[in-house]
Amino acid sequence: MTGAAMSLTAAASGFVVLLLTVPVVHGQDGWGATYSLRKICALKGSTVEIRCSYRYPPRVNGHETTVERRFWFTKFQDEEPVDVRTDSAYAGRVQYHCGENDCTLTIRDLRESDSAQYKFMFITNQPGGAFTGSPGVTLSVTGLQVKVIYSPRLKCSSSCDLTNHPSYIWYKNGQKTGGKTKYHSGYFYDEDSVSCAVEGHEDLPSPSVCVYGDSCNRVTYTDRSICAFKGSSVDISCSYNSYRSVTSKFWFTAECYRSGSYCRQPVDLSEDSLYAGRVQVFETTTGRSTLRINDLRESDSAQYRFKFKTYWSEWQSGLPGTTLTVTEPRVQVEVIWSSTGPTLVCHSSCLLPGRSSFVWYENGNIIQGETSHSLRRLIDPEDSFSCAYEGYRSPPVYAPRVPTVWVSPPGDIMKNSSVTLSCSSDANSPTVYTWYKNNQSLLRKEPQLVFSSIQSSDSGQYYCTAENDLGRRTSNSTFINVKYGPQTSTLSVSPSGEIVEGSSVTLTCSSDANPAADYTWYKENQTLLQGPEDIYHFSSIRSEDRGTYYCRSVNQHGRSVSSPLFIEVYYAPKLPSVSVSPSAEIMEGSSVNLTCSSDANPAANYTWYKEDEDSAKASGQIFTITNIRAEHSGSYYCEAQNSRGRNNSTFHLTVRASKSRLCTSHLHLKGAAGSVKSAAAGSVAVIFLALIFLCAFVLFRRKKILKQPPEPGEGPDNTAQQDELFYASVSFSTNRQPNRHKTGEEEEDEEGVEYTVVNVKSATATPGLRRGEAVEDSFALYSTVSKKRRESAQQQSVSL
Repeated sequence: MTGAAMSLTAAASGFVVLLLTVPVVHGQDGWGATYSLRKICALKGSTVEIRCSYRYPPRVNGHETTVERRFWFTKFQDEEPVDVRTDSAYAGRVQYHCGENDCTLTIRDLRESDSAQYKFMFITNQPGGAFTGSPGVTLSVTGLQVKVIYSPRLKCSSSCDLTNHPSYIWYKNGQKTGGKTKYHSGYFYDEDSVSCAVEGHEDLPSPSVCVYGDSCNRVTYTDRSICAFKGSSVDISCSYNSYRSVTSKFWFTAECYRSGSYCRQPVDLSEDSLYAGRVQVFETTTGRSTLRINDLRESDSAQYRFKFKTYWSEWQSGLPGTTLTVTEPRVQVEVIWSSTGPTLVCHSSCLLPGRSSFVWYENGNIIQGETSHSLRRLIDPEDSFSCAYEGYRSPPVYAPRVPTVWVSPPGDIMKNSSVTLSCSSDANSPTVYTWYKNNQSLLRKEPQLVFSSIQSSDSGQYYCTAENDLGRRTSNSTFINVKYGPQTSTLSVSPSGEIVEGSSVTLTCSSDANPAADYTWYKENQTLLQGPEDIYHFSSIRSEDRGTYYCRSVNQHGRSVSSPLFIEVYYAPKLPSVSVSPSAEIMEGSSVNLTCSSDANPAANYTWYKEDEDSAKASGQIFTITNIRAEHSGSYYCEAQNSRGRNNSTFHLTVRASKSRLCTSHLHLKGAAGSVKSAAAGSVAVIFLALIFLCAFVLFRRKKILKQPPEPGEGPDNTAQQDELFYASVSFSTNRQPNRHKTGEEEEDEEGVEYTVVNVKSATATPGLRRGEAVEDSFALYSTVSKKRRESAQQQSVSL
């Protein structure tokens, strides 16, 4: 893979840097990085941060790109780059802070040996997908040094040039003095010493030097910073030199505010009650003092300084001393992968000066000969490893044990409830958890899978994996069964088209429920079937199955009722039935209605036929024959037809001929109330028949009289007139009084019964009429019909 320039930025905490700009060079095919800064100059003892930005194609040949490893290196071993975290020279001093497309290297307590060219490399899952940013970042570590150009001109120098023209601070005999530039001049004595520092970073001053000769007042601390474990002991040392005889010397802390809010004279730690019984000061050689503090406490963390006095002067406390940090002992193992396998690195919260020996354990047993802070070894997933430093042992690290999954809350899981799945595995090394459902990754990298409102679609087999740098394990599957009452019930019919009588029809009730629902089938609120069947089947549907159906779904968690569904059954006409109106004997000249009825869906169309005739007589459900004659007699049939078929029915019609001439009559009905009820209509019919009989009787009498000769002595006119003219009176009366306690139906029946008396009388001849006139008037019949009722008498007149 061809290297490309990377973009690097650097920032310092307690250091000064020099940054040079170079042109940006892009990588090829989406791979690469850019450099905008390529050189860093940092002060010894400071902290440096180097940041790299990089890029890569998100997909290659359809496969998603994933970054598997990223690290910084300065050298190679066996042709493989060595991660600086595994290099013992950087033990306890390096750390990575990596994001999605950037990675920052932090180096603390810089040493001049850290000067090197640093390169960043990332490795992906793509074939050949490793990329190194070249040429890298050149880090130079320098300390400050005072050089005497000529007396009294001094210079604060460094091995690499500091940029941004920083301001400087100058110290004389441990006390700040004037001057802001890297050059300084002044009036000095033989006993004077001088030191310099960069403004803002006074904790990193140069060593004090004598302006004249080699003998002057000065103090030089062995360590600028020391770390120690709580409860342990620490030695803080310095070398000092006095131009004159020392009259007193002691150690103190920079916290000179112990007695109040103002800084007073430094307090000798040997006399400080906070250190009573815990402090020792001794000199192994002249000019070298050592402060020993036992039973360290976290409150002992402070800056410690040394002070001496002579009869003529004293060493001031402006320059920083040694910073002590007391911490709880924390030792742990980190696993770092490389192309050759995993490397175990032992980290301690505190590394003591000059003490860099470690002890390694495999499955609880000491690994002989391994004292480095890193261990490279083939690791079995069942093995465990730990390390120890200064008697403090780390917890063991090992591949995850088989994880377990549990569900909260326990019991039935109801829809819309809150459910949490937890994955737990015994593993001391940082572990990443991944959740899967039905063998598909859910992209959840957390030990808990939370459903704030679980749904039925969330049901399925769940399991998790636990993975760290030493291995990967998979849990057993747990089935999540989300329960809920029947959702909206839906009723459907199959087939979906028109339903024809005799066909097979299935009704299906669909309702999502867990556990499965029981179903009850209804037709017009009548229960048809109850049970687990979600179908209702008609093997051969009938017309009487037509109607409205619905179903109800129910389980222990709820119920649901479907919308009603109307089932329309289509069928051919049934055998038609024919009715005749009026239903009595059919006489010539009357009007007859023939009605044909047939059960059919869709409704039938009707056609009337007479036997032996080709054409239809009529269409429609009712066939009306007016002024019926004898030739209308015969066999008729009506045919009912719809889109599903046809059917017909035959009947015989008989018409009776009249026995006399057609007698034309006029019937006038008058009632007290101006209307004739159904009972009166029946009485009129009886009267009408009586009048026909009376007409026949009169005609018969007339013919007989005309044939007889007149009697002697009688006038012809009088006899003829007397025989041809009749006066008739017809009376209807109710013979019984109505029973007031009878029902309305009984009263109607009583009104329909008429009792009549017919009286026929001869009228007295009217004198002066001729015989011819008498013959012409002989067809006139005058009659009076009266019907007496409870309420009132009604008069009816009939003229023929």
